[in-house]
Amino acid sequence: MTAASKLLALTSNIERIIRGKPQEIKYVITALIARGHILLEDNPGAGKTVLAKTLAQSISEAATDFHAPSGGVSFKRVQFTPDLLPMDLIGSYIFDESKKDFVFKRGPLFTHVLLADEINRASPKVQSALLECMAENQISSGDTTFELDPFFFTIATQNPIEMEGTYPLPAAQLDRFFMKISMGYVTEEVEFDIYTNYLEIGDSKHTVKQVLAYQDIINLQKEAEKVHIHQELVRGIVRLVQSTRHHPEIALGCSTRGGITFIKCLKAWALVNQRDFVIEDDIKALAQPVLHHRLIFRNREAAQTVLGKLTDAEVNRLAKMGINNKA
Repeated sequence: MTAASKLLALTSNIERIIRGKPQEIKYVITALIARGHILLEDNPGAGKTVLAKTLAQSISEAATDFHAPSGGVSFKRVQFTPDLLPMDLIGSYIFDESKKDFVFKRGPLFTHVLLADEINRASPKVQSALLECMAENQISSGDTTFELDPFFFTIATQNPIEMEGTYPLPAAQLDRFFMKISMGYVTEEVEFDIYTNYLEIGDSKHTVKQVLAYQDIINLQKEAEKVHIHQELVRGIVRLVQSTRHHPEIALGCSTRGGITFIKCLKAWALVNQRDFVIEDDIKALAQPVLHHRLIFRNREAAQTVLGKLTDAEVNRLAKMGINNKA
């Protein structure tokens, strides 16, 4: 199978459960292929948890220490609450009577796909426990550092309503997420289809097939790095990123790390859309989910309009140049 056919098979398989959200599914797969993580912000019942679980079930398990009893790569769901402790995520040392020594018992962070549910309900100390594993793919406990699996992928969720008693993610934490998206409600026709077939959709263990292998995802991640992006498109991204730092209605602009993340996502997005090169429209498609949560705006109105105007202006400029993206 080619990279395009593999990604099409994965997307189609997830769509058997997550109905009417092809764009959002592509965003999640793009974050995975770009070796990043994704933040979903939406109301309860939008399918965030089901999406994460379906993704894990779609990929056959690797020969690793992580066991997935439900099939597919290992999937762990952690409900973030105010009383959660860092050791509840990382793990801790316990005394083993048979060995007469302390041994490390791994926490739920040792997995392939992690669902951090309602991440903003946990304290900043717990939220920070995710920083190392998301940025460096490793976990430190005491004097020991544990390497995480190369596949490690975090899908975090947060509820935009009932914000009392929550801890908003700081800029450093938000910057670790390659994208932030909202699932949103489905159309009337799609919702009717869901109500009609809710038994089949709910029985994901039998409905979802393992269409890709663990190694396929690793290979696709390597393939995404080879996707061509024209130097003028890179220059356009530089201009867009720098314009966020000087705009009067943006208090904090995008960092250099954010710009690199943008390029990684653009390459993965092109691959997910069955291309081996990036085009101008890709910048327009990803600017909002990749850049918006990295910016701090001076007012609500600016948050809704500024980034879109900056992106449109830069994409129009690049389009007029008539760039040959394949060259």
